[in-house]
Amino acid sequence: MVDYGLARRATIASVLAGRATLTDVCDAHPYLLRAAKFHGEATDRPCPICRKAKLTHVTYVYGDQLGQYEGRVKQGPELAEMATEYGEFQVYVVEVCQSCSWNHLASSYVLGTGEPPARRSRRARASE
Repeated sequence: MVDYGLARRATIASVLAGRATLTDVCDAHPYLLRAAKFHGEATDRPCPICRKAKLTHVTYVYGDQLGQYEGRVKQGPELAEMATEYGEFQVYVVEVCQSCSWNHLASSYVLGTGEPPARRSRRARASE
């Protein structure tokens, strides 16, 4: 697991010191804000910039084995299920403030069974 807390603190310190502006750090893409609104997981942590709203975590998954699910937003129960189905995939958790558009990569980690993907015959895939 990689925690990006040090980078987060450095970014916040840059804003407080005047080396970075609010528009530099509060620049969440509209799709990220929409994902936070409809698919994100609420936290108890207040936004470090506006302090008005609680942060939302948006979790994305990436991996060669995921196929159509690569790059999608997933939540905790879905991740647990996927971890038993796929050999390996990367998970990225982004914290988002829906009020001021603050966003920062909070953590990343790898999930999966650790097994190489099973090779299935064309007939087995066609029957699904």
